Formats: sequence, structure tokens, C-alpha cells
Amino acid sequence: QVQLVESGGGLAQTGGSLRLSCAASGPTIDVNTISVMGWFREYPGNRRELVADTGHGGVPHYGEDPAKGRFTISRDNAKKVVYLQMDKLIPEDTAVYYCYADYKGGRRAWGLGTQVTVSS
Repeated sequence: QVQLVESGGGLAQTGGSLRLSCAASGPTIDVNTISVMGWFREYPGNRRELVADTGHGGVPHYGEDPAKGRFTISRDNAKKVVYLQMDKLIPEDTAVYYCYADYKGGRRAWGLGTQVTVSS
């Protein structure tokens, strides 16, 4: 069982930056337990889209939305943490950001989400 805890959300102004973190924990996980870690975001009305993810080797993959080029995903396997550096924020980035992790057995864990609000 993998538990994920996000942090770093909050309020930012247009053009500002935020850094989200997501830490994985569990009684049996180690650095090789988790394959992909990433971030989705959910807008009001429950539309959810992939922001970015990264495999165990750290190669990033970004979704098709306008966040591409402004956001950077990175990962620390030893700490079992994935980060999302968000720069040049715009009001359209306002959403709840969810961390996820794919791990052994084809399972996926989700964090509880962290709110990001960008004011104009």
C-alpha cells in the first residue's frame, strides 16, 4: 500500500511561481516499488487532465495543455518524492492538483489533492 501526501499549493499571482511536492510512503515500499509518478489537475465540473509524469528513470512527459513549457516535473527516487515546479502561472492554472503513483501489481495510488489558485 502506498500513501501520497501533497504539499505546496496555495495562492499565487499571475506570473508567479509555486512548487508542489508529493511524498510517497508505505510499510513495504522502496526505491524500486514505484514506477511512474505524476500530476493531474481537476477543474470545477470534474474535468481532469494530465499535467506531467515521470518514470523511474526521471524522463519527463508532459500533457498537451498550455502548462507545457511553464511547468517542470522532477523526481527524487531516494526520497520517493515528485515535484512540480510551476512558473509563469496564469488564472487558467487554477485547479486542484492531484499526485499519483503507479506501483507494483499494476496499482495506482492518489493523493488527496492540493488547491492552486492563481489571481489575475
